[in-house]
Amino acid sequence: MFDLKEHPHRRYNPLTREWVLVSPQRTQRPWQGQVEDVVQETLPVFDPTCYLCPGNARAGGARNPSYTATFVFDNDFAALKPETPRGTLNEDGLIVAEGEPGICRVACFSPRHDLTVARMSVAEIHQVVETWVAQYVELGAMPFINWVQIFENRGAMMGASNPHPHCQIWANQSLPNEPGKETAAQDEYHKAHQSCLLCDYLALELKSGARLVAENEGFYALVPFWAIWPFETMLISKRHVTGLDQLSTAERNNLADILKRVTASYDKLFQVSFPYTMGFHQRPTDNLAHHEWHLHAHFYPPLLRSASIRKFMVGYEMLAMPQRDITAESAATRLREIANQDVSVD
Repeated sequence: MFDLKEHPHRRYNPLTREWVLVSPQRTQRPWQGQVEDVVQETLPVFDPTCYLCPGNARAGGARNPSYTATFVFDNDFAALKPETPRGTLNEDGLIVAEGEPGICRVACFSPRHDLTVARMSVAEIHQVVETWVAQYVELGAMPFINWVQIFENRGAMMGASNPHPHCQIWANQSLPNEPGKETAAQDEYHKAHQSCLLCDYLALELKSGARLVAENEGFYALVPFWAIWPFETMLISKRHVTGLDQLSTAERNNLADILKRVTASYDKLFQVSFPYTMGFHQRPTDNLAHHEWHLHAHFYPPLLRSASIRKFMVGYEMLAMPQRDITAESAATRLREIANQDVSVD
């Protein structure tokens, strides 16, 4: 009999309408691949050489104010520029380019250099959430901005160039690839079923419970059925809201709480400050209601078997489809056991 726990199979992601190959029989294979060096850094509260610490000069020459909470500034080396000309190049539909205006910002979570989301208090993270809301509203109100992407790269393994707690906010004129897939999928589902894709998906997850990791009054954290990364998680609001700006004050505090619980659980999993890319997906800012959209966040951590063994997306995964060994259910079980304990991080 076919068994998801034992036999190779593929799983469907209704948000992107793509598939992932799952090979649970490979979890016992010996690892002979790359092993990363694990460096447990002890960071100072203030680093005079850090370009994100209060009062320090940044690489572009500007000097940070002596901020005491969150601090947002335009990226000194932005990937997008608001004054970009809106020209086009099109040669027979095969060689195509378009100018892409936009804005890139950096948001520091705290003046303290030594913190991570896992080590911040819920009250401190709530301030970060309020900053995200304000930036989403401000940037989204600009006439040429149709998508606001809030994301954090945590750890050198994920390309973070500075350990100071911060995220980036890129605001685009056009809808990027991944949100474009999710917009189309949610819109078509909403039209076909007169209901929300993620609301209906949550109902199925609650019936099973196998992939739930944690919850509070406002949010669920779960390993999605179609997860690609070994310990990938999604945060989904319990109430159907389309963006961060629609969260009540209590729900914003719930978001802060679930962010701390998930990141602290990650740190406990392999006893290391867990690397990840995290980002929010919410409605485009094109002045349409987008009732089909349901606010959620994706966590994509690369660690596979230990703090020193990471997953690589290469070979078959680059040329055919993503593949994973550990099942979403196994990953959720491990994370849930930690999340149900006291996961506070000193």
